[in-house]
This record gives sequence, C-alpha cells and structure tokens, in this order.
Amino acid sequence: MPASLDIPVPDLSGRLALVTGASDGVGFEIAARLARAGAEIVMPVRSVEKGEAAADRIRERTPDAGIRVSALDLSSLDSVASLADELLTAGRPIDIQINNAGVMNPPTRRLSGDGFELQFATNHLGHFALVARLLPLLRDGRARVTSQVSIAADQGAINWDDLAWERHYDPMKAYSSSKIAFGLFAMELQRRSDAAGWGIRSNLSHPGITPTNLLSAQPEMGRPDDTVAVRFIRAMSRRGLLVGTPSSAALSAVYAATNPDAQGGRLYGPRGFRHLSGPPAEQKLYSRLDDRDAARRVWELSKRMTGVEVSA
Repeated sequence: MPASLDIPVPDLSGRLALVTGASDGVGFEIAARLARAGAEIVMPVRSVEKGEAAADRIRERTPDAGIRVSALDLSSLDSVASLADELLTAGRPIDIQINNAGVMNPPTRRLSGDGFELQFATNHLGHFALVARLLPLLRDGRARVTSQVSIAADQGAINWDDLAWERHYDPMKAYSSSKIAFGLFAMELQRRSDAAGWGIRSNLSHPGITPTNLLSAQPEMGRPDDTVAVRFIRAMSRRGLLVGTPSSAALSAVYAATNPDAQGGRLYGPRGFRHLSGPPAEQKLYSRLDDRDAARRVWELSKRMTGVEVSA
C-alpha cells in the first residue's frame, strides 16, 4: 500500500473538527489531514503532554494549523462532562466530530472508574456521553459525526446479559460487543436526527487493518509486550502487503466526515481485498448494525448507564 495514498478533501477553512484519539496512529493522521484542508482541530486526549507533541507534529506539516489540545479520558464520565462543559462554555458550533479513540483487548477484565467494563466504557459509553452532551453545538454546526467502528463489529454480539463481563471474560468478544453497541448508537443518532430535524449527519467508518497502538505494549492495561498480531501487521504494512498504513487507514473516516457524497446512516471503509486496505468507499452495512430494535435498546441503555439525558 503506497504511503502517499490520498483523497480529495473539500476546503474546511473556518470549520471546527473534534477528533478523539488523535495523539497517535490513525487518529493523528485523521487530524493532520483535516488540518491540511484548513479545519481548526480540537484534540481531546488522555495525555495532554502526548497531545501537545502530536499537535506540534501536525504544525510541522501544516504550519498555520489551528489546534487546541484538551484533556479527555473517555472511560471517565466526569472527564467527558468536563470537556463538554468547556466546549459548551466556549459556544463554538462543531462542524465535524470523529469518534475515533478506543482500547482493544485488555488481556484481563478491567473496569473503568465508573464500574463499567473498560472497552465498553471507552469505545462506546464515553463517546455516547460526549455526543449527547455536545448535541447543542453539533446541531448548531449541522455537524458530520463519524464514528469509527471495526471489522470486529461484523462478528460476535452484544453481551446484553453481562455487559460487565463478570462471567467468562473474553477480550475479543468484549471488544466486538463494544464496537457493535457503538455502531448501533451511530445509526440511531442518524434516525433521531432525521426525526427531530437536528441536521446532524451520523455515519460509520472503519480503517481496515493497520499497525497502531491498539495491540502494542500497554503495561497500564496488563500488556507488557507487543502482541504477535501487531508485530505481524507492522511487517506486512512495511512491505505494502494486504494491510494499510495509519495515513491510508485514516482516509475512510476523513471521507465519511467530509465528502459531499458521504451520507448519514452508511458505512465507509477501505475497498481493497477483504476491505483490509485501500482507498475509501461505501460498504454494505454490517448485519449486526442494521437492527433498529437493538439500536433503540442501546440508546436507552446508554442513557441509563451514563446518566446523560439527550436534549431534543
């Protein structure tokens, strides 16, 4: 896969784009591509120091980029509320929100500070609460909201009877469960926007397969060394075989969030072999995400779990 793969992006001058998980990997490349198109970027990150270093790297590519780094731990509902309050106080409409951050496969079951299974808390509940709290700014900006799922959302199921995975924790099944819930939420957001006239366009993207820190060594999650999978993916990526690079993998979300032809309620991902890499294109919605009853259930459950009411 050529590292130079790119797509046309409209002029985003004067637009405000919020990208979660932009301190490295695919999220960094998403923010960098939007900045190059003229967008002002809000980068909410767990480590502000790491975020500032990433912002400096973007400014090296695009010297006049406007970037604001803020603290956000998506696994903490208090942290989500603090960021939302900060942005609501500023009052600037949000034009683009890309929900990209996530965690993957902690080898042992871990809970967030709020008592939820870590992957469900970070990948889904934190993003749900952030979108719900920022809804006034998203409505004002008639925003594009793109939520980054995974090919893992095309397998497994939501573990409705044990969302905390107290019984029989399986890292990959818990990851798939969180991504299916997240995808269903994004689809329900589009339906509710249509019904209420919010003007928000909510869709889905997935990056294919690419070497990122999701499977790298993360001692704080109980993973002291890189996984065999990420070492293999890095080797394949360096050789341009089957999988993408972080910069090419970022393009599906960029396309979904900016291209005039990208519609709400649709899925966009790489169009190469088995959708592992390549330029972005619309793809058939995963069957697990095409369930309206499940989407409504996820929405109501998420409101109860987060305690965040969605304003009409």
